[in-house]
Amino acid sequence: MLLAIDTATGTVGAALHDGDAVLAEVVEHDVRRHGELLAPTISAVLEQAGVGMADITDVVCGVGPGPFTGLRVGVVTAMVLAHARGLPAPRGICSLDALAHAVHLAGSQHQELLVATDARRREVYWARYALGAGGAHRIQGPEVGPAVALPAAVRELATVGRGGLLYPDALPHQLCDAPLDVSPGVLADLAVRLVGGAHPDAATALLPPEPLYLRRPDAVEMRAR
Repeated sequence: MLLAIDTATGTVGAALHDGDAVLAEVVEHDVRRHGELLAPTISAVLEQAGVGMADITDVVCGVGPGPFTGLRVGVVTAMVLAHARGLPAPRGICSLDALAHAVHLAGSQHQELLVATDARRREVYWARYALGAGGAHRIQGPEVGPAVALPAAVRELATVGRGGLLYPDALPHQLCDAPLDVSPGVLADLAVRLVGGAHPDAATALLPPEPLYLRRPDAVEMRAR
């Protein structure tokens, strides 16, 4: 009974997976209230699935890249829940991988894919994927930078995530029917496949439960006078 949490993009979400299918998923859209919404979201998904916290056997969390504060909320919550239940440490999954996995599940015919999410500061978090029968294999990234500064060949790929909406001139091939934010249900499905070895990146994609920061924070300690 796997609980999946993600707060790396513009949503706050949780899902429950029993090893065969997603039992329940709850998602809230609010980029500024991760800390307020996550605990009620987890409670709601457990209620929908008809299980209690004592039934949870595994926890996974999206580790970004994403905004500093929101990302930490999800990772720390996952660690606290696992510790309180006496479970193994949560497994971390790159949130961009989950967006690419959603496109794979939808049966996309594209051979390659760009995932680009909002990194603020007029930049995007991005990664490049090859799509195959086994899933979406990350071949470049994750990295951060201005959308216009991405390699020319990358900018011409079909694009998933909010990056294409924010910077359509630089990323002109946004997939209209693809997700903009991470689905915790998709994250849970990806985690099950990775743990079971049924994914091309099974040996490398599972990460420690630590935020995947690609740049320094805006807030820094002041220098001594």
